[in-house]
Parts: sequence; C-alpha cells; structure tokens
Amino acid sequence: MDSKDDEQDLDREPQLEGDHPPPGRKNSRGENIPDVVIRRLPIYARTLEYLLAERVIHVSSEELGDRIDVSAAQIRRDLAYFGDFGKQGKGYNVEFLLGQIKAILQLHHAWNIALVGVGDLGRALARYDGFSQSGFHITALFDHSSRKHGQRIGSLVIQPMDAMPRLLQEQAIEIALIAVPAHAAQEVADQLIQHGVRAILNYAPTVVKVPKHVSIRHIDPVVALQSMTYYLAAPDEDYGA
Repeated sequence: MDSKDDEQDLDREPQLEGDHPPPGRKNSRGENIPDVVIRRLPIYARTLEYLLAERVIHVSSEELGDRIDVSAAQIRRDLAYFGDFGKQGKGYNVEFLLGQIKAILQLHHAWNIALVGVGDLGRALARYDGFSQSGFHITALFDHSSRKHGQRIGSLVIQPMDAMPRLLQEQAIEIALIAVPAHAAQEVADQLIQHGVRAILNYAPTVVKVPKHVSIRHIDPVVALQSMTYYLAAPDEDYGA
C-alpha cells in the first residue's frame, strides 16, 4: 500500500455536523457501505463524464485518482463495494463505469424537487440550470410570504405553504431544498417530512434534525469560509498566548 493510502483513512471520514444518511443499504455481500463512499461516487461520475467528453475510452484507477486527488487504491476499494468493473491491464471502460455508477446512484431517471424559501438565495437556486442538467428538476416553489404567492420564476408559480401536501403528492416529490431563515428551517423540514420528503438539502444557516429514515445535507458557505480563514493566519502567529 502506498504512502498516500497510509495518510488517508477515508472510509472513516467524519460527518459534517447534522448531516446523516438514512440507515445504510447493504451490498450483495451483506456489507454496510460507508456514507463517505457514496459521497465520492458523484465525484467519480462527474470526472468520468469529463473523460467521456474528451473521448477517452479507458481510464486506470491511477489516472482517475490523479484527476480528483484520491489514491488509486481508494478508488478500487470504493468500487469493490459494488462489483468488479475493471479489467487487468486495461483499467475501466469509461462509458460502462459511468453507467454503472449512475445506476447505483439512481440517476437514470429525473427527480422532481421542491424548493421552500424564495428569497434572494431561493430565487438563485430556482434559476440554476445545473440542477436540471443533472436530472434534478425544481417543479414546486413554496414560501410563507403572501406577497410572493402567485409570482413567477420561469414557468413556476410560488405557492403558499398550505399547497405543499397536494403538490408534493401530485408530483411524487421526495427531495427538497430549504432556503429559509434559520428560525424557520426546523418547522419547514418537519412539514416536508410529514408529507413524504425523504431527502433534504438545507441551505438555512442552522443544523436541522430529521428522523433516521431521512437523509439531510447542510450547505452553509459562511461556515465554510470561517473554517478557511484559520489557515490564512500568519505562520508565526501565536494562539492562546
């Protein structure tokens, strides 16, 4: 095993505070698949899409790892949870492996998404083409403010919160984005879960708690920036003096 693997024990990477997946699915051998492995699969898929656009037919784990700064051994361990996708001496067929990862992540069909909170951030999210280009379509907008009800963003109309049960059911929505103020986030999450949402991407600047069967990720750019400024201190700055 190379030194890069000795430095990385990525299967034990800690969760972000408040993030958690629902109870894990097991693979065909009955093994629990670490959530950090699932988090890396979309990165592999995106890199394979770039390779496919470059007309690369085969890629080795070393070449794939160099592109995303993950060791070749780690990539092989991650993929081994799901099967044997490579060939000795040839590496991975890019198109085949991309198809397999998309199937594992259930990306072969489109997903409808609800967005709750249509302020400045919510409007930016509603207009972001990257979601639809990846198969995630925001199809329902909700906001507490009566002033916004009936307003349009593209083809979508902002709906009151009491329209949520009907629209979530009609559109078979299981994924939601939350972009509301911190004080409203928990209540909104509870409402969404009550009406069938099982995955939440939370942009509100607070940690939201959800039941074990619900998956949640917290996206807080301010917290990310605050953690980065630590590394901008002068090298000789003395802490705790």
